[in-house]
Amino acid sequence: MSARAVAALLSWLSCCGSALWRYTSNSPDYRIFSTRSAIKLHYEGTAFSEWSAPGTCVIQDKSSPTTELRCSIPGIQMIKPIVTGPPEEEARYLRIEHSHICFMWYYRVINIVENLTQIITIWVYDPENANSDEILWTADTPSANSIVLTKVLSALGQKPTIHTLLKRKMYSPDDIKNEGTWTVEIPMTSDDMIKEIKGNQVAFQDCFIAHLPFLLTVPLLTIPETAGFLPLTSPAGTPLMVVWNACVPSFAVVVANMETFQTNDSFHTWSRVRVPPDTLSDVQRHSVTDVILLSQEIVFLIQGSLYLRTLQEFTRLESDKGLPEGGVRGIETRRWCGGIYIFKIKKGHSVILAWTENEVYLGYSSDTFVKLTTTENLKSLLGLPSQDTLTIQNLEYTLHPAEFAVLLQHCVACTDTKKIYIMIYNEYSTQWVCQDFTLDIPMDTILIPRFLYSAMPDLILWDSHRVYYCYQNFTVTGVVRTSTGEENLSQLSGGSKIHDIFVDTFGNIIIQMENNIMFYFKINTRDVIKLHLWTNETVKSCFYISSASQVYLVNVFDDGRIIPQEYPLNLEVQSVTSRTEDKCPYMVFQNNIFNLFYFLDKRESLTIWSQIVYPENVGVYILVESYGPQILTMHTVTQYEIALGYCTKTTTITFTQDANYESVQDYFNMQEKNSGLVLIQLRPSEYSKTCPVAQKVFQIAVGCDSHKYIAASGFSKTECQHRDFSYVIDKSYLRHRPPKNLKVRYDWGKYGCPMKLDFREKFQPLIQLFDENGYVRDVEVNFIMWEIHGRDDYSYNTSMIQSGCLNEAQTWESMLEQNENLPLEEVWGPENYRPCFSYAIGKPGDLNQPYEIINISNHNHLFWPTDHTGMYVFRVKILDPNYSFCNLTTIFAVETYGMIPKPNIYLVASLLFILVLLFLSILVFSYFYYLGIYRQFIYEPLHKPQNKQKKS
Repeated sequence: MSARAVAALLSWLSCCGSALWRYTSNSPDYRIFSTRSAIKLHYEGTAFSEWSAPGTCVIQDKSSPTTELRCSIPGIQMIKPIVTGPPEEEARYLRIEHSHICFMWYYRVINIVENLTQIITIWVYDPENANSDEILWTADTPSANSIVLTKVLSALGQKPTIHTLLKRKMYSPDDIKNEGTWTVEIPMTSDDMIKEIKGNQVAFQDCFIAHLPFLLTVPLLTIPETAGFLPLTSPAGTPLMVVWNACVPSFAVVVANMETFQTNDSFHTWSRVRVPPDTLSDVQRHSVTDVILLSQEIVFLIQGSLYLRTLQEFTRLESDKGLPEGGVRGIETRRWCGGIYIFKIKKGHSVILAWTENEVYLGYSSDTFVKLTTTENLKSLLGLPSQDTLTIQNLEYTLHPAEFAVLLQHCVACTDTKKIYIMIYNEYSTQWVCQDFTLDIPMDTILIPRFLYSAMPDLILWDSHRVYYCYQNFTVTGVVRTSTGEENLSQLSGGSKIHDIFVDTFGNIIIQMENNIMFYFKINTRDVIKLHLWTNETVKSCFYISSASQVYLVNVFDDGRIIPQEYPLNLEVQSVTSRTEDKCPYMVFQNNIFNLFYFLDKRESLTIWSQIVYPENVGVYILVESYGPQILTMHTVTQYEIALGYCTKTTTITFTQDANYESVQDYFNMQEKNSGLVLIQLRPSEYSKTCPVAQKVFQIAVGCDSHKYIAASGFSKTECQHRDFSYVIDKSYLRHRPPKNLKVRYDWGKYGCPMKLDFREKFQPLIQLFDENGYVRDVEVNFIMWEIHGRDDYSYNTSMIQSGCLNEAQTWESMLEQNENLPLEEVWGPENYRPCFSYAIGKPGDLNQPYEIINISNHNHLFWPTDHTGMYVFRVKILDPNYSFCNLTTIFAVETYGMIPKPNIYLVASLLFILVLLFLSILVFSYFYYLGIYRQFIYEPLHKPQNKQKKS
């Protein structure tokens, strides 16, 4: 926690409350806690005498309640304040590491909305020698020390790169600037938010830079404050309510007794959410009992009705939105980010759950609600008598993106006890499943469910005093206990009730009491430990997850201030368990699963590995569990090694689908049955609260990836003049021989630039597969192509017999005859494709017909007519039924040239007549011309005789 924030927090805490002590570090989220770190100690209370520490640690001022500690020797160091009277203060056992990680990355982001990019400025800083702005993460420029450090590391070859964890992209910066910073320009994204700054393996003074994970998405706007608006609050005496966006945890809302606060940067800054006057009464404004946060909207539950607060307005959601007039008991939204799973539900997936005592409503992104079911329907599904009482107690989304659970309470006499049932609904299959779980509780007990980050629908339930667990798909259930067997946590907390339970993706579970006493356990464990006191009981606080997926505490004060406080969960757990027998049974549990989500199409496979290292004779192994439809085949191979007293087990798992879709009767129905979402988790067979990673969870979606598409190679939309034009297709060139010629408008935006081909060139398009990351591979399976305007004045150079057909192959003519009422693009496809290479399929016929199916290796080409040229707009469709769940098509245009158009016979006759007439005219003229010449020579002598001279 930053120094300034600590001072502000402690100045308020020091005036009241019981004694406690804590420690902080300059490193964000305690990432660096080593022999090089300065550890700041602070004691709250009036009985302080001095600090006690081992001789290997140096305390700056032992007699000061606020001081600094440095330990030169790594290991577990016992730190304790000595007080003047009983009781003694608890000691902490801090694990000090000897680490070569000394420096950290610092970044600032500038959003460029005009071109939807983000400029990230990066430099290196040393937390132990940084200025206050860098420690507070409010610096816009590096400090003098950071400039020197960054330039030195750059000269040694250091250069940061930004990696995205979901789409596996990498962005590199420009050269370092004179002010000692790098800049990286990246596009704004909402589906690739998790990023990490990494550097080269460059050391300076034997120190390296730690990788920095962070969350960066499109800018999310908070609701602006307006003068004259009035506050919304929770009822007096109730604890804080905090909610955050499941995919963007830095976007959050806190409802307190005096205000409602909103942040988009993990409470580094915040604004107050208020409502216009005269929209609610004073009683209503102070009666917020539940709240959920959507992408840019906040929904409040006030006295049984829902109210929507947007950037512009505050409205009540009434019956016109599908909700009842009143009586809403609760609302929920998703706690886990659903990833990029493409929902196939016709109405889209729900984003809000709302319920009354007897009805369940699903809310969608359009702010509309649909009543899903009633307790009368659920009573019949459970097989309960109609006269029994069945009411809805709570609803909660599971980790599965299409499922949620309903917590039902059933009673007959309804006097002493009631029975709890859990039913799970799948929005995709629209099926209810009653879980093998019942629980008898007193009538006045209210249970709150919270599903854990697990592939199985594992959850915990709690009332005011106890926590119940349901693990491994409801096969392991019970009540969480302490090491002494105590179930009632209130008895260990001075009578305080359970405020909230925080869970995260690492399997950590923190129980926070209303007086800020905390208990801790981990997923699949059954006993809790009591953590050291960290926050004074007079402070209103709640747990929250930061943008870096670290545990934070949000402290809200009566004067309207909010101070976020880093909480060193791992250090605190290590301190409590260091003197117990709770040891992790393995040293290493790792895998190569880098994505949270995978798509599997037909013929594709996914291979992963996981490795565990443990002491000899412990007997730990890796469990692979799945939840969802049985649509995948899993092949597992395990290798075992032992050396130097340690065992290593490496498990390789390959997921495939073996279904064959060729020649099936109901192709689309079979596709539907064999597609869906499967959740997979890998976990050690044994672990404890001290293990850093409990399990690895990921999702495999079997079906069509909407980002997948095909395109023909060699076609472009930029290499020609961008213009639309029209041309005419002669009626004799059209498939159905219409009575008139067809005039066609060429849409450049759809068809792109036409490829110009000499009419003598044969043509076979090279079809390539792409996804959101670019080129994947060439398509090697069968495909068909047709001219979209109905032209058929082209043919194929390969016959059926040349292609190896044993029976007559499918053709456009035969498929049109079989499907007369369908449009051309639906006549033929993978759903009705039948191969011709088996005597058992098809029927004999003329095998000298053209073979109209193409693939990259069958040398089947199109050839063009020799008596005319033309413009052809082709659509290609993948024909192989075992290639993809997607209907893969593409479109392109070909223009042939090189042939003089066929002349008109009348024009030819006229030209010939003129030529003959001209020839005859020249011939007649020549005849008379030469006749005159000959006539002159016949009748006139060549030489005239000389006249005789007269004598004189």
